[in-house]
Amino acid sequence: MNYETVVHTIPPLYAPDSRVLMLGSIPSPKSREAGFFYGHPQNRYWRVLAAVLGEDAPQSIAEKRSLCLRHKVAMWDVLASCEIIGAGDSTIRNPMPNDLAGLIARTQVRAVFATGQKAAALYRKYCEAGTGLPVTALPSTSPANAAWSFDRLVQAYRVIQPYL
Repeated sequence: MNYETVVHTIPPLYAPDSRVLMLGSIPSPKSREAGFFYGHPQNRYWRVLAAVLGEDAPQSIAEKRSLCLRHKVAMWDVLASCEIIGAGDSTIRNPMPNDLAGLIARTQVRAVFATGQKAAALYRKYCEAGTGLPVTALPSTSPANAAWSFDRLVQAYRVIQPYL
């Protein structure tokens, strides 16, 4: 496979009263195709987040947006662009970060969480100094992360609750 230059086209999801920022690295091919975060049908993100928030899993993009905004959860990705092979975060090169400090300044975000180790590492390297907020790395909800059961993921993601 060859490297592909990916430019982030999904706008951040937030409201002025958002309190938690959930970050991926960069949208996967399936997410870019769907035009929204965590668009791969086997990704467990939406089911995990809904379980943490005590709601049914959203199906449509409108339902996903509504779930996040009702619970003051903002979403975006660390990178505005990079070169990557497929959806493999380990292949990321030439990363360019999004303006996370600018996004946080427009919200009430008090805690930042990354949905995977690579997103957390990229945030620490390129964004943390500018935002002044540390990041907490959460396990990936990708189907490739089979070591983490749904129940274990829900328990891990409950760490966001005190900030909401």
